[in-house]
Amino acid sequence: MAHERIDADEWEDIYVVGDVHGCLPELESLLEELSPTDDDLVVFVGDLIRKGPDSLGVVELVREHDNFRSIRGNNEQKLLDGDVELDEFGENEIESVREFPAAISWEDALVVHGGVDPRKPLSEHSVDDLETTRSMDPDGSYDRPFWFERYDGPRRVFFGHTVLERPVEREWAVGLDTGCVYGGELTAYDYRRDEFVTQESLRTDADRSDDSIVTPRSQ
Repeated sequence: MAHERIDADEWEDIYVVGDVHGCLPELESLLEELSPTDDDLVVFVGDLIRKGPDSLGVVELVREHDNFRSIRGNNEQKLLDGDVELDEFGENEIESVREFPAAISWEDALVVHGGVDPRKPLSEHSVDDLETTRSMDPDGSYDRPFWFERYDGPRRVFFGHTVLERPVEREWAVGLDTGCVYGGELTAYDYRRDEFVTQESLRTDADRSDDSIVTPRSQ
């Protein structure tokens, strides 16, 4: 499935959660703070897996809840393409990851993992575009300008993939990968209340160079 459309009116609250990367304890703490009920929707921006300690636990937690959805991040794609292996993932687990869509949308919102290219219509984006778009500069994935610094709608895009020193909060883009697996935070966005909820990392599971962590600019 490439695209899942949601009717926002069917849900009381909607939360969008950034890249988890196997950080199950932080996710459990964040969900405890959010306290979603069965009438609330929790959407993950992808990269549930790899780099952190419990990828399988994170995927199982998401699968256990009918009101939880995740899109496919580039790390899920690497697993499906056979570019990486996770010993704890059997055929059933891999098939469940394969069911993740590349995008989820409702009314005025679009959730993707990487981003969108403002230079072309959304209909012309490939799955790879949605999973990996970051910089507008073809020579460097962490060279400015980033796509979200040029994008001006019409849907507000919620995304992960680009590791951020703090969340991106712009009129048309909300960035949620605040580097939990690198010792940062796990970030969620409360769609109804228009506010961020964060959970500090409990440890550093992977290293990240400073030049690959983006400090967002004000609009």
